[in-house]
Amino acid sequence: MKNTLGRVFVYVILGFGATLFSIPFLWTISTALKSAKEYAQDPGRLIPLNPDFSNFAKAWTALPFPTFVWNTILITIVCTVAQVITGSLVAYGFSRFRFKGRDWVFMAMLSTMMLPGQVTQIPVFLIWRELRAIDTFSPLIIPAFFGGGAFNIFLLRQFFLTIPRELDEAAMLDGASYLSIWWRVLLPLSGPAIASVALFSFLGHWDSFEGPLIYLNSPEKYTVSIGLRMFQDTFGTNFEQVMAASLVHILPTVLLFFFAQRYFLKGISLSGLGGR
Repeated sequence: MKNTLGRVFVYVILGFGATLFSIPFLWTISTALKSAKEYAQDPGRLIPLNPDFSNFAKAWTALPFPTFVWNTILITIVCTVAQVITGSLVAYGFSRFRFKGRDWVFMAMLSTMMLPGQVTQIPVFLIWRELRAIDTFSPLIIPAFFGGGAFNIFLLRQFFLTIPRELDEAAMLDGASYLSIWWRVLLPLSGPAIASVALFSFLGHWDSFEGPLIYLNSPEKYTVSIGLRMFQDTFGTNFEQVMAASLVHILPTVLLFFFAQRYFLKGISLSGLGGR
């Protein structure tokens, strides 16, 4: 009886917390479904009296959002794939090979996580400017091909260390090369960690604002984040349409998280074979 009451108490607390943190998201949905008149009369009402789905169509056609979405999808998919592949390769090297200064190099790489991006923002911009890459997708895509980020490398390395080396040795006896071991042994056994890295990468690039703002100048190359800001500056008084456009932006990330949360939790736990 005591355990049941304790469990009920925990569920009540968790439910209350989830509801509290969901209010902004629910209010966004509610506002997006209100007409301009209803929003002006009662902005705080969570349940619209007469849901108006035309706000989504108006927001979608007011600016070239299909172009913004396509640009964002292109950048996000390419960067996600690049970070998973290059990050897993670097993590494979740190977890399986012994070379002089390996630990020092690994610690130096981890120390870059303590360096704010704003510190290197100006030098990096000057480099891309000298390469004549401003107003192109290159500054947003090419960095993803160089290691995949310190956190991703750390996460994958820790997961690779839980996989027995005997599997590598067995593959070598069968004539597998180092790249074959990485591709055919480690990656298939690291599904949860790969899914976590892919999820982090997808969310980071889909919601990225500073990078596109700094490097992109042409409206036909804008991403959804920049387009949403442009929409807010242009149609800021139509708050219900602004919320509709915001939902269009966040819907893919919400759906991705709900469908991938099982793999995400397994990857973060840094478990071993079979998710144990």
